[in-house]
Amino acid sequence: MTDNRKRGEDALAQLDRELKSRDRAEKFRPAKVGAAAAAAILVIVGGIWFLSSRDSDEEITASEETTTSVETPTVEPLALTRATALPETVTCEYPEAGDASREVSTPATDDVPTTGTVNVTLNTGQGPIGMELDRTVAPCTVNAIEHFAAESYYDDTVCHRLTTSGIFVLQCGDPSGTGAGGPGFQFANEYPTDELTEPSATPVIYPRGSIAMANAGPDTNGSQFFLNYQDSPLAPDYTYFGQISEEGLATLDQIAATGVEGGAADGAPAEEVRIETAALG
Repeated sequence: MTDNRKRGEDALAQLDRELKSRDRAEKFRPAKVGAAAAAAILVIVGGIWFLSSRDSDEEITASEETTTSVETPTVEPLALTRATALPETVTCEYPEAGDASREVSTPATDDVPTTGTVNVTLNTGQGPIGMELDRTVAPCTVNAIEHFAAESYYDDTVCHRLTTSGIFVLQCGDPSGTGAGGPGFQFANEYPTDELTEPSATPVIYPRGSIAMANAGPDTNGSQFFLNYQDSPLAPDYTYFGQISEEGLATLDQIAATGVEGGAADGAPAEEVRIETAALG
């Protein structure tokens, strides 16, 4: 077996181990555009196969490489209103799911309103982040977030994840601070997912100032959410449920400017972002 072939097989084995080692915390992370990620993996695997298939005495030089032009499709912004209005009230379901990271009761399920907004301010050590939650697009989500705030579920918790490349989000809402925690129940995706006739991998722009739920797959929303401080291209798999205030965006810009711990593009904020209180009104 040639050295290059052996290195190729070792690299494939390492890639397999890395993919299998992803834990529940990874599943709760809003992912960069699915198609782009799939293409990247294909490039990696294809490159490994190419390396393993060449004899050790062959060399790849710059003069042998060719450049191809790939047309980048236009990514449309997410519409922030539903195409069809909901009835005046809806029934929500919050079935049990896993262990609770912090004790909290289950939100009310009957006659949940679908009109109006709810204001919540995350008072953090970096400054306030005001949020206006929109019942007209995601009533069951807003009902849950309002309930968490009323029961002090988010108080004294850290926002555990900041991303500064590809997507631009601050992720919060896990009392364990690990990215794998939740309230012990889950609920279904709402807008935009529930308006799709079939699952779509076509990305949309979650615009600067939008708020959406993190999840571990379809209908696994819990307590974690992410704040978009810049436009972020994502598959329409994340429930949009509100907007960040101008003051809140200024706080987020300051957090983002400080960067990620260790200089990475994805990880814990370099300077801790702790929600001291999540206040209604």
